[in-house]
Amino acid sequence: MESALNVPGSAPLFEGQLVLAVFAHPDDESLACGGTLARLVDCGAHVVIMCATHGELSAERTGRDAALARTRAFELSEAAAALGAHEVIILNHRDGHVRWGEVTDFSAELVLFMRTRRPAAVLTFDEDGLYWHPDHIGVHERVLTAARSLGVAAPPVYVVTMERGVMTDIVELAKLEGWTAPSQGFWSLHPDAFGKFAVPYTMAVDVGDWVPRKLEALAAHRTQMGNAHPFSRLRADDARRLLGREFFRRLEIPSNSPAVLERICTPAC
Repeated sequence: MESALNVPGSAPLFEGQLVLAVFAHPDDESLACGGTLARLVDCGAHVVIMCATHGELSAERTGRDAALARTRAFELSEAAAALGAHEVIILNHRDGHVRWGEVTDFSAELVLFMRTRRPAAVLTFDEDGLYWHPDHIGVHERVLTAARSLGVAAPPVYVVTMERGVMTDIVELAKLEGWTAPSQGFWSLHPDAFGKFAVPYTMAVDVGDWVPRKLEALAAHRTQMGNAHPFSRLRADDARRLLGREFFRRLEIPSNSPAVLERICTPAC
């Protein structure tokens, strides 16, 4: 696949560049932009996934679950391997408290990483957090604060969204294949919430060739996805049609950093 991405004999498009993906829970990275992360890896980027929590909040145990935290961390490592990511950093912020808890600490961790590792780009949630999850919104706010604090030295920040109606289409196709939505958990969320009232995207990245790796990464998150989830019911052609583009916009932050993601976005952007 690399030969299709780069001119034969030339250096990979993003060789020597680090891309940081910041999300709240294990599985967010794969669902939000797993295809883009896999494509960036194949273009030579050093991809680092930073996860704010271990995803340890357990409804069954009404609190933090240490065993669940270990399981979800392991699942994230499997998903990262499927995408080809080079590093996984899991911070220790409390699941369910990201927006309001330890705000200063999280911001400081992000600033320290950006100052010392100098990412060429940061990928994270938009202000809607895909479906208005408070932890997701908190990650967006912390990344924005950290980047702005760096002034013109800030890396470009790209926020991801979903095209409205895509998740609904996925769920409806799965139902035609016999899938039934559970009464609780992630898949009890109404699919129309994804992308609803989101700020319009300005960039689309073609990830059609990377959809199989995105699906493999999603499947690794067994705790969140469940044994039978809508993605597992999609035919290959439907998966490529519905998941083959991922959508972003670049935040307006004063920065001298060059554009990065624009180099692989589709002509429509």
